[in-house]
Amino acid sequence: MTPCPCSSGAGYDACCGRWHAGEPAPNAEALMRSRYSAFVLGLSEYLLSTWHAGTRPPSLALEPGLRWLGLEVRRWHTEGDRATVEFVARSKQGGRASRLHETSRFVREGGRWYYVDGDLA
Repeated sequence: MTPCPCSSGAGYDACCGRWHAGEPAPNAEALMRSRYSAFVLGLSEYLLSTWHAGTRPPSLALEPGLRWLGLEVRRWHTEGDRATVEFVARSKQGGRASRLHETSRFVREGGRWYYVDGDLA
């Protein structure tokens, strides 16, 4: 079993792998975890396809040499078709470690969740 990069403790195929293969994520937390895994695996097309059309950039260039080290989901809240997920993602590039602490906003449209934007802490 290949562990999922999202730090869920599950195998990739049973966790984010199915969302990457096209199955809709059941909630905003699962989508957020799958997006983190997509950053780890370099799946820029998946990242763009799960970004809300109203805030999605025309393209996405992933940082070469950036290594993602782990994800901690601190809390998430859903209210109808809107949700927030607070997380901390750790990374390292060129020997320098950093943390991304964000509260992300998500919206569900047509039965699918999309990342809208986020506030950095």
